[in-house]
Amino acid sequence: QVQLVESGGGLVQAGGSLRLSCAASGRTFSSYAMGWFRQAPGKEREFVAAISWGGGSTYYADSVKGRFTMSRDNAKNTVYLQMNRQKPEDAAIYYCAEDYGATMGGGYDYWGQGTQVTVSS
Repeated sequence: QVQLVESGGGLVQAGGSLRLSCAASGRTFSSYAMGWFRQAPGKEREFVAAISWGGGSTYYADSVKGRFTMSRDNAKNTVYLQMNRQKPEDAAIYYCAEDYGATMGGGYDYWGQGTQVTVSS
């Protein structure tokens, strides 16, 4: 059974930084692409970033491009989302997800429980 556990959320001032982590277990982590999503109150869940199985390719939503960086450490079965120059509109519950396959865009079959990010203005 795949488990994804996010951590690192919290309260940050606008312009500040946070780093989220997502620890995975249950299957060969390095074989799968990963993604980060977020959902703000009253809004639909939206894509934030994705990374290929080896970390060589990443893809970002336009709203976070240039401010957020997704990375992974396959030795630690963990993906990260470094969030810099945060804006109030970045406030949401952030979820990590594991892709069906090794490359991005295949769809996601496992999801974490989420971690809350609050941005004060």
